[in-house]
Amino acid sequence: MWWFQQGLCFLPAALVVWTAASFVFAYITAVVLKHVDPLVPYISDTGTMAPERCVFGIMLDVSAFLGMATVYVRYKQVEALTGEAEIKLNRLNRFGLLLGLISSFGMCVVANFQKTTLFSMHLVGAVLTFGVGALYILVQTLLSLKMQPHIHSKSIYLARLGIGVWTLCSIISMFISSVIMYKSLWGVDVPHKLHWIPGETGYTAHMISTVSEWSLAFSFISFFLTYIRDFQKINLRAEAVVQSSHLYDWAHAGVAASQNRRREASESSPLLAGGT
Repeated sequence: MWWFQQGLCFLPAALVVWTAASFVFAYITAVVLKHVDPLVPYISDTGTMAPERCVFGIMLDVSAFLGMATVYVRYKQVEALTGEAEIKLNRLNRFGLLLGLISSFGMCVVANFQKTTLFSMHLVGAVLTFGVGALYILVQTLLSLKMQPHIHSKSIYLARLGIGVWTLCSIISMFISSVIMYKSLWGVDVPHKLHWIPGETGYTAHMISTVSEWSLAFSFISFFLTYIRDFQKINLRAEAVVQSSHLYDWAHAGVAASQNRRREASESSPLLAGGT
């Protein structure tokens, strides 16, 4: 059995690979078509013009779906490992699920509201994705702290803590440089400015901001990499409970099966299982 066939580890692996591919594909397309400058543009700028914005939107929507599935599986795993007696951990776990779902939804907003089309909504999506996503990383790091060493090793906690610090530093750097850039370009339509000339006003702050954004994005990707080994040890199953032997709204004797031929009124099968 290959490593990606164990449990549900293909979920975070697919999320990481697909999201990174969406960034890289949009960047290459935008640069080849000369829609952006090759030297570290904003990620959003690479998905602003057609045709790359169409593919960028679709790919990020898929990433959002994979993100929702991943944070849900993580929630169920922590719930199963901690038990009902750990009330504080369960509350923190539920809060983490909510933050993860909101952050994933924010990715959909970013993907479908380009900064040159509706900048305010694009900004809301970015805050939901990165701001709420950073809180999700914080919550999961706290959960890892509480779960080590009896559930997993201290190294996992330290890895997530390190990535959390990386995320925080990227957010602070991007926020400060963006404020400086917008102040130095007062009156300029910055959201529609896709090409920059080295040495012009605001160029240095712009470069620091774009590098910080790419750093922030890959800190998120790196965090979900830490889920791969954990997800090798979990499967989910879906159970269907049938309330009747037919689908009529009234009693229908013609479809009544004999007792020895009737199936059991429930069925259980793997849900997104990578292996049995």
